[in-house]
Amino acid sequence: MANAIRSMTGFGRGRCEVGGRRMTVEIRSVNHRFFELKLRLPWAEPALEQHLGQALRRRLDRGSITVTVRDEGGSEALPMVSADLALGRAYVRALEELRQACGMTEPVTLALVAAQPGVLLVGGAALDPDALWTQLEPGVTLALDALVASRQREGQALAADLRARGAELRRLASEIASYARETPEDLRRRLEERLTRLASSVSVDPQRLAQEVALLADRADIAEEVARLGSHLDEFERQLVQGGAIGRRLEFLAQELHREVNTIGSKSQRLEISQRMIAAKVEVERIREQVQNVE
Repeated sequence: MANAIRSMTGFGRGRCEVGGRRMTVEIRSVNHRFFELKLRLPWAEPALEQHLGQALRRRLDRGSITVTVRDEGGSEALPMVSADLALGRAYVRALEELRQACGMTEPVTLALVAAQPGVLLVGGAALDPDALWTQLEPGVTLALDALVASRQREGQALAADLRARGAELRRLASEIASYARETPEDLRRRLEERLTRLASSVSVDPQRLAQEVALLADRADIAEEVARLGSHLDEFERQLVQGGAIGRRLEFLAQELHREVNTIGSKSQRLEISQRMIAAKVEVERIREQVQNVE
């Protein structure tokens, strides 16, 4: 489903083990104009965040993405405590030098060394960021796979809805075009009826009447707008078939559909066209709402 339409809404979960601790990776995404990443990790490692961001960008084009990594504990669900031995030895040397310089007789105790900042680590020993990513990556991959599958399922529903709305809009455009072809004759008839009511005893110059009809028909001519509407719908359908990350393109086409529909509505005075324009505007507005969630 490499070229399937994907929604920007989805959820995925994966599990892995890092430093002997069970970790749960959850990735949530919602719609956004660009790629926005929010990380909630147990570690403050810029290099790890960079690895994670690169992995996500390889699979996701845009959306507001939130990655949460939770420590679920070890085999007994107790915190892992480790010691930074090098730092502890450095504290011992420094404290011993301080004791001698002050002429104190009390020995440097283990409790005193252990109380110094950074000597005891809760949550596991500090791992190299690359090693940390190596252990975390399987969980991220599982969560990403589930997220992408979720976005694809939602995308299938979006695509079906958009195709249906595009087809309805095309049907309305076809009916509008049919009524538009009858507009000049309809204008002539209405103008003759109006002139007859105003001055039943006055003869009407056929040439002048034809000129007025031509002028009104030109002002109400929507042939170009209907043609462009059809062209935009053709491209809209091609994009749906093409699939992939087409959200921005669909947003642009939805704006163009909205523009043509509004222009047609402002130029046409026929009741039949106006009725269909109301329905067309509803369909276009729903299309504009739906494409906001396409990746």
